[in-house]
Amino acid sequence: MPSLLRNLNKPAMNIAKVSSLFCLLFIAGCGGMGGKGQLPSAQFVSSDEGPGPQYIVGPLDLLQIFVWTHPELSSPVTVRPDGRFSVPLIDDIAATGKTPTQLARDIEEQLDQYIQRPIVTVIVNGFQGPFAQQVRVVGSATAPAAIPYRSNMTLLDVMIAVGGTTEFAAGNSSTLARVENGSQSEYTIRLDDLLKDGDVTANVEIQPGDVIIIPESFF
Repeated sequence: MPSLLRNLNKPAMNIAKVSSLFCLLFIAGCGGMGGKGQLPSAQFVSSDEGPGPQYIVGPLDLLQIFVWTHPELSSPVTVRPDGRFSVPLIDDIAATGKTPTQLARDIEEQLDQYIQRPIVTVIVNGFQGPFAQQVRVVGSATAPAAIPYRSNMTLLDVMIAVGGTTEFAAGNSSTLARVENGSQSEYTIRLDDLLKDGDVTANVEIQPGDVIIIPESFF
């Protein structure tokens, strides 16, 4: 009879062990989450509406190339996925990583061998920008997307652009990943507090290249 009782108690003991292990893993996971930093709050509308960093041309940007007094050389172009484009008299020119002004000077330099003292203006009509200038939102957003960074952008502006979070999102467990001084830092952001509770302290400043990861709730 005692042997039978010992056998009957083995499943319960195993369940207890598994439960204890799960609790330890959960506590360890929560401790790891605490390692993320916190960002300072930002105003919904910046008190300084000055211009931000100069725009950098990226793949799939729509450009208007205007060559003064030479309409036959002026044309709209789309930057190819490889970061280059072609225009009359220039087979291939690198565009990504440059400002529109820098790109205009490069075109002038190449056209100088065909026409006298060319004057070129580059106008950006469709904005994508390189990855380093985009803000990417992944996970449980209504419409996950990579959006061009705008001057004085805040977390609220980004969430409006992607339509907010889904009903299953764990908004207050979201992460903002940012490259600082050559290394990646992670910060906890409180999307539920911002979007559902209207907590203005949860709004933070966004920088070019930020990645926002919104997990799904398990409960």
